[in-house]
Amino acid sequence: MSTPDRLIESTRELLWERGYVGTSPRAIQQRAGAGQGSMYHHFSGKPDLALAAIARTAEEMRAGVEEILGGPGTAVERVSAYLRREREVLRGCPIGRLTQDPDVMADPALRRPVEETFAWLRDRLAEVLAEGRDRGELHAGLDPGATAATIVAVLQGGYVLARAAGTPEPFHQAIEGVLALLSHP
Repeated sequence: MSTPDRLIESTRELLWERGYVGTSPRAIQQRAGAGQGSMYHHFSGKPDLALAAIARTAEEMRAGVEEILGGPGTAVERVSAYLRREREVLRGCPIGRLTQDPDVMADPALRRPVEETFAWLRDRLAEVLAEGRDRGELHAGLDPGATAATIVAVLQGGYVLARAAGTPEPFHQAIEGVLALLSHP
């Protein structure tokens, strides 16, 4: 793995574990096995490196979601597969956790990929739900946009509940609850 890739991957992990403020350039360098000169040769500073890390996390998240939502099956089967996929529930969502970081949210450049990822996720879920509604798989009166926003809110809220309880159970209950609502006409 190249030095820039090691720096980006180290930053991704540290942002997920510690947040932006808790991620120091020194910690990034130590985890990446790179010197200060290498870091500043490839990136102008911590904000530039954090942006690259957040963008890569968002890109990977979108690709993984698209693989599931763009796959075969009914709308409910695809949404269910997405919501039930393997996750590190107690670590939280690597993108969602960034919304609670005031420094990320205060910086328009760092905030942009977070905002865009959630907008994309809501839009993509709404597309799948609209397909299901139009095929008669879901209630004819279903509002795909509002339902997609609800699904994303339940997913992110499930992470919060699980972290607060110290167990993934509340997350799984929230997911099963929203899927039960989708499954009933």
